[in-house]
Amino acid sequence: MARTQRQLPLGIWILGCVSLLMDVSSELIHSLLPVFLVGTLGASATILGFIEGAAESLARIIQIFSGLLSDYLGRRKALAVMGYGLGALSKPLFALAAGPGGVLAARLIDRTGKGIRGAPRDALVADLAPPHLRGAAFGLRQALDTVGAFLGPLLAILLMLWLSDHIRHVFWFAGIPAFLAVALLYFGVREPPHHGAARTNPLKLDTLKRLDAKYWWVAVIGALFTLARFSEAFLVLRAMQSGLSEAWLPLVYVAMNVTYALAAYPLGKLADSVRHATLLKFGLLLLLAADGVLATSPHMGYLFVGVALWGLHMAMTQGLLSAMVADAAPADLRGTAYGFFNLFSGIAMLAASAVAGILWDKLGGAYTFIASGGFALFAWMVLMLRKN
Repeated sequence: MARTQRQLPLGIWILGCVSLLMDVSSELIHSLLPVFLVGTLGASATILGFIEGAAESLARIIQIFSGLLSDYLGRRKALAVMGYGLGALSKPLFALAAGPGGVLAARLIDRTGKGIRGAPRDALVADLAPPHLRGAAFGLRQALDTVGAFLGPLLAILLMLWLSDHIRHVFWFAGIPAFLAVALLYFGVREPPHHGAARTNPLKLDTLKRLDAKYWWVAVIGALFTLARFSEAFLVLRAMQSGLSEAWLPLVYVAMNVTYALAAYPLGKLADSVRHATLLKFGLLLLLAADGVLATSPHMGYLFVGVALWGLHMAMTQGLLSAMVADAAPADLRGTAYGFFNLFSGIAMLAASAVAGILWDKLGGAYTFIASGGFALFAWMVLMLRKN
């Protein structure tokens, strides 16, 4: 494993560190956002689901345009810098939000930035990584990203304790790592030469035909996975039902992302030598197990077992799906491929989070996780029906 890590280009490591810093910033806010919306601003779970679904789906849908543009221009880095910069500029808006509408505006701006940077960044990872180490490269970037995703909630806990649970004051600190991420990307990453000299329109029918059935299968499976896995904000709502105090609620994200970070790189490396469909099936079984535990009881013991299983599912599937897109798409259409992949997933995310919020308000938290398990079982059956 250490030998593989040494073979990965420096640019992959820097992109991973950029993701780490931005996730510290984002998760510092997101780990407290559900309690801020529901507890401080008085929003319902349905409103929370709508805000989270709209924001995350917008991020994914925008990636179709940023991916297309990165392929047309032959430039990935400039779009990635723009996206990270917009994300950094959005952070102070959370502290200034006076109601759910202000939070929605901040989330949409933040996720617009994510949408602009996502597909070009993933295409840049694929461009930089040697083909035989692509799974490891995506696993490493995902692992470093997830390190930031648990450092952010840890920082949120420390700041909440230091600032006597003043959430708005905590939000102001989120801009620091975000702007550091932009600087590291701008000065630290050198973009490789673009494949092909001529600019082509990626939306031309002849061009899209080069994305074959293997690619579209991956895009559909990615959407089914997203439909089964709504916003992690509902994990925080389940923690609130367990009686965990506001200052310690970010522990939910810490537990999930510690598991995610520890497992993402080894499982990414494993994906280079094991059938992808096999890992996807095991990932769905882990999600089913997480849903079953979380639906059983909001008790703290059940909560953290379910959250850890959720994180392990993410580690097994998210980097793998990104690597599968890269393997299935031509090099000069990778931005477009990630764009369509995220378009499908974005639509699924909006539907999943909206359904989750409505079920939570109408029937209770357990039914939200039962529905997730039902979608996961459906995705597993689809995978079982495919022979290759």
